Amino acid sequence: MLTNNLYFYRSQAKLSQEKLAQKVGVTRQTINALEHNRYNPSLILAFEIANVFNKSIDEIFTYEKEEEKE
Repeated sequence: MLTNNLYFYRSQAKLSQEKLAQKVGVTRQTINALEHNRYNPSLILAFEIANVFNKSIDEIFTYEKEEEKE
């Protein structure tokens, strides 16, 4: 499962979803879906977002392996 701190960094930078979307070349709906963990970004998009905030990808996105069901 991929989770993120996107809302935290976006609000700290005082960026709207629309402004962030413009900076990384996606729609506002994509940013909203990312913030609500309904969409996993491509690796390129993850790098673009991290670059906007001058952070590493793992400071914004966290991967947690889901338990396997037997």
